[in-house]
Amino acid sequence: MVKAIRIHQVGGPEVMALEEVTVPPPGDGQVQIRQTAIGLNFIDVYHRTGLYPARLPLTPGLEAAGEVIAVGEGVTTLKVGDRVAYGTGPLGAYSAVRNAPAKRVAKLPHLISDETGAAMMLKGLTVSYLLHDTYKVEPGQTILFHAAAGGVGLIACQWAKALGATVIGTVGSPEKAELARAHGCDHTIYYTRENVAERVREITNGEGVPVVYDSVGQATLEASLDSLRPRGLFVSFGNASGPIKSLDLMELSRRGSLYATRPGILHYMAKDEDLARHSAGLIDMVASGKVKIEINQRYALADAAQAHRDLEGRKTTGTTILIP
Repeated sequence: MVKAIRIHQVGGPEVMALEEVTVPPPGDGQVQIRQTAIGLNFIDVYHRTGLYPARLPLTPGLEAAGEVIAVGEGVTTLKVGDRVAYGTGPLGAYSAVRNAPAKRVAKLPHLISDETGAAMMLKGLTVSYLLHDTYKVEPGQTILFHAAAGGVGLIACQWAKALGATVIGTVGSPEKAELARAHGCDHTIYYTRENVAERVREITNGEGVPVVYDSVGQATLEASLDSLRPRGLFVSFGNASGPIKSLDLMELSRRGSLYATRPGILHYMAKDEDLARHSAGLIDMVASGKVKIEINQRYALADAAQAHRDLEGRKTTGTTILIP
C-alpha cells in the first residue's frame, strides 16, 4: 500500500484526501516509478473542480519525477534505476508510487535533479509547443505573455528571450515584476493598475504585438485582443480567472482580422514522437542553463489541499512541488 491523494467528488480543495492505495505491477509497455517530487499545476485545479471532467474517483496530477523500480513487458528504453520525469500524464501523479507508459516518460540527465524534473515538464512542454508550434516566435519579435511571474511565465520569458524575442509580461505586484525581469522579461505591466493594451501600444510604438499568450482567461480577454496588431494571434491556454464565456467572431474582424486559438498540451503531445521532440528540447534548454526552473514552494503531499488554496489565491510564484 502507498499513499495517494484521492478525489471522490468534485469541488474545492477539501475534496482531496490522502488515502492508502494498491499499485499493481506495471503492465505491458509500462514502468513503475517511485516518485520523489510531484509538480503542481493549474490543470490539477480544473480536474478537481470538474471544469475538465474525469472519471471519479481519481488521483489528480499529470507531472512528477522519480526512479524506475520495475518495468513491464516490452519496455526496452528504460531500466530499473533510471531517473525519469513526465508531464503529460496520464492522471495519477499525486501518489508515492505509480505506473506510467514508458513512451510518455523522459530519462533525466545527471545535470537535472528530481525536483527540477518534476517542476519543469508540464510547464516546460507547454512553453515549448506555445513558442514553437502554436506560434513560431522569431528573433526580433515582441510578444505579450500574461502572468509572467507564474510557473509557465518564468519559463516562457527565458525561452522567448533565448529565441531573440522581446518579452512584455503582465504581473500583479512589484515583487512579481522584479521576478519576471530577472528571468528575461523586458517590460512588465501591472495589470491591476495599468491599462495593459495602452502600455503595449506605447512599448511597440503603436503597432501592437503579433501574438498574446493568455492563461488568465475572462479577466484579460479584452486587453489581449486590444494588444494585438492586425492579423495577430490570441492564444488562450488557461482559465485562471475563469473560462471565457463567449467570443464574438465579429470582434476579431473589427480589431484587425485577428486569429484566436485554444490549444491544449494533450493534443500537441498526442503523438509519442512529438512528445519526445519537445521533451528533448526542454531538457536541452534546462541542462544548458538557458532556462532555469524556480521552485519557490514545496508542500508535503498530505498538504495538497493547502497547495491548491495558495495556487488559486495567487500566493505562489514560479513552480510548486509536492513531496510524497
